[in-house]
Amino acid sequence: MSENTAVLTEKQGRVLLITLNRPEAMNSINGDLSHGLMAAIEMLNDDTELTAGVLTGAGRGFCAGMDLKAFARGEDIGPFMKFIKSGAEKPLIGAVEGFALAGGLELALTCDLLVAAEGVKLGIPEVGVGLYAAAGGLLRLPSRVGFSKAMEMAITADPISAEEAANYGLVARVTEKGKAVEGALELAARIAQNAPLAVAASKKIIQATTQGLTEEELWALNTELQIPVFTSNDAREGPVAFAEKRPPNWTGS
Repeated sequence: MSENTAVLTEKQGRVLLITLNRPEAMNSINGDLSHGLMAAIEMLNDDTELTAGVLTGAGRGFCAGMDLKAFARGEDIGPFMKFIKSGAEKPLIGAVEGFALAGGLELALTCDLLVAAEGVKLGIPEVGVGLYAAAGGLLRLPSRVGFSKAMEMAITADPISAEEAANYGLVARVTEKGKAVEGALELAARIAQNAPLAVAASKKIIQATTQGLTEEELWALNTELQIPVFTSNDAREGPVAFAEKRPPNWTGS
């Protein structure tokens, strides 16, 4: 286990558990959390022994958004915004307890899949205080919940529950209270049974279908990613392991 006091990391097999660790401030985003989060994402991206990550928050909620006092002090949140824009190269699952509001939901939307506990509140309430969800929430919500629900959430400031979010497709799995991390780790472990390069390429192509690319551009991306995956050591290992009736030994190369 790592350590930056604002963000903790722990490797569990081929999965990296990343924990936002400012429970006294509802894991709101300050300079330390911003830099710690980006360092954890770089660890996930760069470590060939890792296939997927789980992102969660310590205490009673996932993240309450920006730490306004830290913002007023001019603390550097540049790494946080870099992550919001680029995400992780490998699959990242958000495990949400309690709430993910404002920048917290925008952080969750940067994850590829969400696992949320019963009763969790998800929302972008910024218009209620004279702002709007400028860290990607308005850009990503329509593809996750549909145009009408995204519009309603954006201009009413009202949150939705984990159960409602699951019906709209925003949340992949709903767990009992206190079990979101466990559920997310189980999902990540299932992903990690598969070949890392193939998983990362599959993620990238699925993401691209929501980014306005033409069918020709999507096929070009598919071809670009196919060559390194299909000529990899893992592509050779998979069929051999299948023939020998044993688990494959993935190397991510």
